[in-house]
Amino acid sequence: MEAKNKKNSKNFKKAIQWLTKYNGYNDLRDTQEDEESKEWRKYNRLCEDSFNRYLDYCSELPKAEVKRIENSDLY
Repeated sequence: MEAKNKKNSKNFKKAIQWLTKYNGYNDLRDTQEDEESKEWRKYNRLCEDSFNRYLDYCSELPKAEVKRIENSDLY
């Protein structure tokens, strides 16, 4: 996916990158059975951090670009 407007390209790519990382960490977190385990807490923290970064980059994008990301298979 690419941004429709070239001036939004950097933030768009970064938002996609952090959303992809979030999805990976979320999959790893879901494989943990015990929500009190050290690994689950680690992946939960990584999920929160990566999703917050995704939201930071989305705040710099126009609503139309954010909608495109939200309507994609990544979201």
